[in-house]
Amino acid sequence: MLEFVEYTTPEWRGLNMRSLKVDEAYLILKSHFSKATYLYSLSEACYSCPYTKVKTLLPHHYNDNLTLNVAYPIKFKLIDQDVGRYAFNNVTSLCEYQNLNYREFGVYNLTLDANGNCEWCTDKKAVNIYYPILTVFILLALIMGVLKIGLCAWRSFYYEEILSTVSSSGVNISTAGQRNRLRCLDTFRGLAIVLMIFVNNGGHYWWTEHAPWNGLHLADIVFPSFLWIMGVCIPISIQSQISRDVTKYRIVLRILWRSLKLFSIGLCLNSINGPKLENLRIMGVLQRLGVAYLICGLAHTKFSERVIIEPQITWKRKFQDLIIMRGESLIVVFLIAVYLCTIFGLNVPHCPRGYLGPGGKHSNAEYLNCIGGASGYIDFLILGNRHIYQNPTAKYIYDTKPFDPEGVFGCLLTIVQVFFGLLAGVIILTYTTWRARSSRWLIWSVILALLGGALSGFSSENGFIPINKNLWSFSFVCVTTALSFISLSLLYYIIDVKYWWQGYPFEAAGMNAIILYVGHTVLHKMLPWHWSIGPMNTHFVLLLKSVWNTTLWLCTALYLDYKKFYFSL
Repeated sequence: MLEFVEYTTPEWRGLNMRSLKVDEAYLILKSHFSKATYLYSLSEACYSCPYTKVKTLLPHHYNDNLTLNVAYPIKFKLIDQDVGRYAFNNVTSLCEYQNLNYREFGVYNLTLDANGNCEWCTDKKAVNIYYPILTVFILLALIMGVLKIGLCAWRSFYYEEILSTVSSSGVNISTAGQRNRLRCLDTFRGLAIVLMIFVNNGGHYWWTEHAPWNGLHLADIVFPSFLWIMGVCIPISIQSQISRDVTKYRIVLRILWRSLKLFSIGLCLNSINGPKLENLRIMGVLQRLGVAYLICGLAHTKFSERVIIEPQITWKRKFQDLIIMRGESLIVVFLIAVYLCTIFGLNVPHCPRGYLGPGGKHSNAEYLNCIGGASGYIDFLILGNRHIYQNPTAKYIYDTKPFDPEGVFGCLLTIVQVFFGLLAGVIILTYTTWRARSSRWLIWSVILALLGGALSGFSSENGFIPINKNLWSFSFVCVTTALSFISLSLLYYIIDVKYWWQGYPFEAAGMNAIILYVGHTVLHKMLPWHWSIGPMNTHFVLLLKSVWNTTLWLCTALYLDYKKFYFSL
């Protein structure tokens, strides 16, 4: 059973194995060579990068070791001269190692003999980092099973009391739990916020973290999903207010006020470690939500109107949602055009036109200060270097400078993403049958998926516009929006059409999403949400803590739902 929690021996050949952190391993270096040599490494996550110097091997030195981060596969070169910080492809090496199977808590040997020949071998096998997922899943299933049994017992015990209460109130018990609101919307939002809490706590697997630059990992899907579902709810909310004879003037004021509150709360959360105004980060998740909600809400309020389609005009009935969205569609086309013209047309000092890379040592370190190309440059001009995010994911792989993945320029296509969500909401209001709604959502998902795939070349790195969450690229918008359309279609069919599932427990989280987001950010380092035991250096214990934190916030949402307490801005 110990293997299922990443157990490793405390010591191995004099090495302290417990001092290793998650995704770390030892490389033991031995040199019988007569002169100093230099070890260079290259992470597979670093695309088109040179090798980076990591260690000097002294002559006739037999017991040196190096701690490796093995979250991503690594390549090595051993060179008999110091070529500087980076080693490029034109440098001749004594030997290269292309076996990329280094893993957590392993011990590996590199021996350089007197003739300059290298021998690479495994001294201690690594642990299996995926057993903890199974272990935590079993523990969680057992706990959920016990709670479910207890809940069923409680309901059975109090059933007669509940039945008598409902009967005395004159409410038909068969309709007491029904409501007009689509459950799939709150469930979708709840899934997004729960997943956001989980990845913000650290999934501790490379595929649950944000992609270093290009690509799409689990964490990259969460925020665009949350933005998109916000867009879905905008036309529903506006239509509801109009039906209650609320004037457009008052609707606009509410949109302005809500956007201001979202931006202000996000700004306050950025000061959680101390409000140092000289280097306070201006933008962030809630700030981008506020900006996108402001533009989309005002636009739909301006253009919203009841369009009456004559029964004999069949083609207009089929495209009624697009006819309603014709004003917003012009804004979408305009924003996409502005974005594309800027990123490919703006002349960024010391950077190639249309550059979309992370700078640093990307492209063999030719563009050290060009992170994000036009997007990074515009954010730098507007916000300044001290008011943007200082630790982007690319920093640790590409050695780049600060860059804000929720910056100002990226708001352009964020607004486009929310408009696509708004279209999904208009489809709900326009068409009453589930087939009409689902078919249109699925058609849009196919169109956007193909468009995003074509722009990215159906690859991570080789497309015209790669999928990139940091830049909020157009291909990223297309692909993540397609995933949102598909997800909502499935949830709608399962929850609101077939009634196979009521959205429990994620529906409750969706109805108090802002409380959960702010709460998990503010209370992240406090009991009972956060705890630590010992070095916290295995996937098992970190995954257990993340699941505990997420589950506790989910239980908080269920309690608030039980108390009928719902908070929205």
